[in-house]
Amino acid sequence: MPSSPTEILLPHRPTDTPLPVAVTDSEQLSLFVALRAVPDPRDPRGRRYPLVSMLAVAVCAVLAGACTFAAIADWVRDLDRTAWVRLGFTDRVPAATTVWRLLIRVDAQALSAVLAGWLRARTTSDGGTGRRWRLVIAVDGKVVRGARLADGRHVHLLSAYDTSTGVVLAQVQIAAKSNEIPAFTPLLRLVAAQLGSLTDVLVVADALHAQTGHAEYLSAAGGHLMVTVKANQPTTFAQLKTLPWAQVPVGARTRETGHGRTETRTVKAVTVATPGRLGFPHARQAVRITRTRTVKGRTSRETAYLTVSLPAGAAQPADLGAWARAEWHIENRLHYVRDVTLREDAHRARTGNGPAVFATLRNTAVGYHRANGEPNIARATRRANRRSTDLIDAVTSSNPTTQ
Repeated sequence: MPSSPTEILLPHRPTDTPLPVAVTDSEQLSLFVALRAVPDPRDPRGRRYPLVSMLAVAVCAVLAGACTFAAIADWVRDLDRTAWVRLGFTDRVPAATTVWRLLIRVDAQALSAVLAGWLRARTTSDGGTGRRWRLVIAVDGKVVRGARLADGRHVHLLSAYDTSTGVVLAQVQIAAKSNEIPAFTPLLRLVAAQLGSLTDVLVVADALHAQTGHAEYLSAAGGHLMVTVKANQPTTFAQLKTLPWAQVPVGARTRETGHGRTETRTVKAVTVATPGRLGFPHARQAVRITRTRTVKGRTSRETAYLTVSLPAGAAQPADLGAWARAEWHIENRLHYVRDVTLREDAHRARTGNGPAVFATLRNTAVGYHRANGEPNIARATRRANRRSTDLIDAVTSSNPTTQ
């Protein structure tokens, strides 16, 4: 039970509706086959268009840069009749209000699971095959500023991001930013369902998630936690700061120059030999990362303290530095793109599951283009919009590298 009576706002599902049945990896290569696992929320008497076709149109349109429900309808309306037939329509396509009415009612959790599975089936990790390589999942929240709940608060979503592939593995909706803490475990349960287990998975998160309950849950599930520690854990923070860092040699140092600045990062790590020495469960190493940045002749320095539940043999300083930077991938490579390129904060969708569903579509667009090796998502969406026939070919093909 969470320490506060916080409600985790997961998408509504009738109690008698079963979870979608998983399909094989080979079937998931086709978007149309994968989407069959999403439950249809509509009354059977009012189904004018196939659910799979409607959802496929939404996915394709957002892959092509659509930022609103109306833009989704415009995208499919502008296609020729041959494309309509390939998408499962005949002599007419849905209006914007029809698209809106469906997407605000679709089970966002089921849709997220299906689309994450589809992307994972088509994606190969860009991680190395080295002895210490492991799957790193970044967890972070994002406020959808254009959408509000009935009480006037912004919609807030917590996501788990595979840093090796760019795929969002799971997403939950919560009431407010302060409520990320109790949503952490339900989110990781969805990740475990997607991956099969959390064994040997490393979860990286910011200081908000330096919680003993999170560490206990991951340890019991066979996973590991790496978190920044700040004043929200005063005892551990004080112990980390007072360790004899001056006597610890630098384990790794990186230097980067670009965008008018020079940044140097030094990583020091020390094994915690005494159980419970840091007052944080399962902590095996204490880490200090110092970032020195010079911009236009002005130098600033920032020091971060972290704990990780992996021993030194499985997590060398160079690994720790890379994993700490991976925690920012969810912000720089996902949330920033959703805001700037796909205009999430400007979208005022706020009814039903609409905000969570559209965020899932945006996650899918970013993950799909990243999997195709696209560093610039804006350019990728423009290309997909110009080549709509190629896009439809790609999402229906069994060849992940198409388009």
